[in-house]
Amino acid sequence: MIDPAPNPVSDSEADVSQLVFAGYLDEIEPEGCDVMQIGGQSIALFRHNGGVFAIDNRCPHMGFPLNQGSVQCGILTCHWHHARFDLASGGTFDPWADDVRAYPVHMENGEIYVDLTPPSTPAADRYRSRLSEGLKRNLSLLIGKSVIGLHASGASEQIALTAGALFGTEYSNMGWGSGLTILTAMANILPELSGEDRSRALYHGLRHVAQQTAGRAPAFMLDPLPTSETQPEVLKSWFREFMEVRHRDAAERILSTAIRARLPMPVVADMLFAAATDHVFLNGGHTLDFVNKAFELLDRIGWEHAESILSSLVPELANARRSEETSGWRQPIDLVELHSAATRELPELIARGRTSPSPWNERAQLVDALLLDDPVKCIGALKAALADGASFEQLASAVTMAAARRIARFRTSNEFGDWITVLHTFTYANAVEQAMRRSPSVELLRGVFDAALSVYMDRFLNMPPAPLPQPKETREITASSFLAELDSQSHVNEAAQFVADWLASGQPDNELLAVLGSALLREDAEFHTYQMVEAGFRQYRTLRGTEDGRIVLIAVARYLAAHSPTTRATGQTYQTALRLHKGESLYAD
Repeated sequence: MIDPAPNPVSDSEADVSQLVFAGYLDEIEPEGCDVMQIGGQSIALFRHNGGVFAIDNRCPHMGFPLNQGSVQCGILTCHWHHARFDLASGGTFDPWADDVRAYPVHMENGEIYVDLTPPSTPAADRYRSRLSEGLKRNLSLLIGKSVIGLHASGASEQIALTAGALFGTEYSNMGWGSGLTILTAMANILPELSGEDRSRALYHGLRHVAQQTAGRAPAFMLDPLPTSETQPEVLKSWFREFMEVRHRDAAERILSTAIRARLPMPVVADMLFAAATDHVFLNGGHTLDFVNKAFELLDRIGWEHAESILSSLVPELANARRSEETSGWRQPIDLVELHSAATRELPELIARGRTSPSPWNERAQLVDALLLDDPVKCIGALKAALADGASFEQLASAVTMAAARRIARFRTSNEFGDWITVLHTFTYANAVEQAMRRSPSVELLRGVFDAALSVYMDRFLNMPPAPLPQPKETREITASSFLAELDSQSHVNEAAQFVADWLASGQPDNELLAVLGSALLREDAEFHTYQMVEAGFRQYRTLRGTEDGRIVLIAVARYLAAHSPTTRATGQTYQTALRLHKGESLYAD
């Protein structure tokens, strides 16, 4: 192995007045090391191969003192995890460790000077580059350090979000999945989070994107069709037809054609939402939620990324399991036929509703009807409301509320896995509601009926319904007391009681949301828990100050408590990244 050249040294070219004196050459033994506190930083000075090298004394991986490492042939090895670095440049041979900063050294008559001039590359650009590396190699610690660094540099949160979004779509030929959904969900709840939790939320999302793309082949987008056809109704018809027969390539080219033709966002959204509701409750409700999340992501990173983001939805739409093919929707009552019969009546019901003499305001009665143990009556209540003038959005909102009540009153004596059953209905109903605000249509209205029938199918999980908590006057209401409840398993009712007491106490509800967000982010949450919190927060924004809003937050707290605590390894990695950023000595705990 060839020894490297020593660090740049000079006797006359260096402007010594601009450098920091670090000591004398003869004070460092040949092939030895000395540690200096220079400019408030701990810097290791290595005398090796005839030169002096200065590097940050903290290993970038876990902060171990590098002066306790060893140097051979120009390679510095940290003995804690055996990360190896080029002594001259600080570059690592082990990407999981990250590069360590090296400082130029100048010599003047046996005196050592270190140049502490900050790097010329802006901090935001450096951290964005490191984030890219962390995503590519699925390095959670590097992702955490990059997100924290971007935040500290004052960079917009959109930088990390955009990087994760484009990486997640480009590097997975399987298309949109749970990782991008979690990333979008975390971006959506940022307004409710406080301080450090904002970076922590993005870290959670980016980490899941990296995990989902790890080891997968990249996606290669197809070119749009060489056609002059730009009529929205034609492209929509083509897209749905090819989705019906699961022809991914054809559907992707049509979608790209629509976007390149600069069709308005609501028109493109209508195309995708229609395809996502051409079959009943696609993929247990996930498909429509994924489509909705993709548009919410574009709201944040810009429509210019529409082609890559929306094209990633095609595999999910083409491969999704269709609920009409499952026995649960066919027996003992054929819910699919009930659904089909109702949706055939939609044009007539809508026409009748337009002639209604007064605004519709029977939301509470509709929610109660949707919780009945009779699917015919449930669907009948929806049809009656539509004929009485209820808007599409009002119907969707009522169904979402009914789904939230299933979670708020879920019996803990049920199978643990059934939490996900009621979760699927709630997040699907929420997705339909949010999509309806973006691009309402008769086709999307079918999703309201899907969700209502799923609410009916979940009825046994509320038999008998768990009681809703009533506020207690004598109780300590603090964030720490709530988090303490979630340090023990199955404190579902205690968590619900906390929410009821907090809201009754008059304390700011934005602080309660921040506590719920912190409870999520300290856990190794699984996919559905992220969905639950995001959908609950979204619902609460429109229901704040109402009994329905209280029930939604009770549902969120109960779901969180049912899935806590975990091993919290995710949070430990993030905390390590944060402590490294602050310059703390992890090894000296």
